[in-house]
Amino acid sequence: MMKLSLGPILWFWSKQTVFDFYAEAAEWPVDTLYLGEAVCSRRRELKPDDWFALARDLKACGKEVVLSTQTLIESEADLRRLRKICEQNEFTVEANDQSALQVAIRNRIPFVTGPSMNIYNVATLVVLAKQGLRGWNLPVELGKETLKQLIGGVNSTGLELPSEVFSWGFLPLAWSSRCFTARHYNLPKDNCEFRCLQHPDGMELRSRESQELFRLNGISTLSGARYDLMRELPEMAAMGVGTARLSPELHGMAEVVQRFDQVRRGEVPKTDPLQLVEAPPCNGYWYGMPGMDQVV
Repeated sequence: MMKLSLGPILWFWSKQTVFDFYAEAAEWPVDTLYLGEAVCSRRRELKPDDWFALARDLKACGKEVVLSTQTLIESEADLRRLRKICEQNEFTVEANDQSALQVAIRNRIPFVTGPSMNIYNVATLVVLAKQGLRGWNLPVELGKETLKQLIGGVNSTGLELPSEVFSWGFLPLAWSSRCFTARHYNLPKDNCEFRCLQHPDGMELRSRESQELFRLNGISTLSGARYDLMRELPEMAAMGVGTARLSPELHGMAEVVQRFDQVRRGEVPKTDPLQLVEAPPCNGYWYGMPGMDQVV
């Protein structure tokens, strides 16, 4: 049966909010939890030791735990935190940029690649597998046809490399050295007053026609529509996808996880998760169309 995972929290939440969220998640029917700050180095509510302690607690609850790295490394301080994650041997590491990839390979620790890594062909997967790769995420802008080719190519080599697909949540599209939230408040990035805490699900960016185009989240830009591949889970399972990734949100996640769990077990959920939220749905990338499109 296909697994479910909770990706790293992409938003800036208080320390207590994070602890409360994972206390609940420990009881949810998810198999893998990704922990760590993947967006901004200024988000220091939780220190590395806090993440390690939380990882051990969740592992004791029977969850598979993976430590996620930052997607954009900008300073020596970022590198120090990265090395601390990649120099431990308790947990698998999710490499979200080339820096993490190199450090993980050098330290010979098992790693997986996140959806921000540009993996577009089988040759790349084969090279990384020889250096410790244990699994990989499909980049969010790719669709099912490319995924079929990649899974088929990997299987033909005899390698066992489980694939994972971002299946629920606002799609992380881009990262910048500039902080859009700070700029919105006319603040410098290095003195942002941690305004992201006021936007636990990001800031909506709408067009002049009031269409929600993006969500701004500090240095990260996400889709304005929420990606949802719940209906596509049976197709993904038939293709050999190992895990469907759900991106954490502050509200409604328990019910979203429950719906996805029902579908992966072959049951029909009573309600669609899209009815729980106001953001428009999208699944265009999966079908090789513009990402903001919704294919019925």
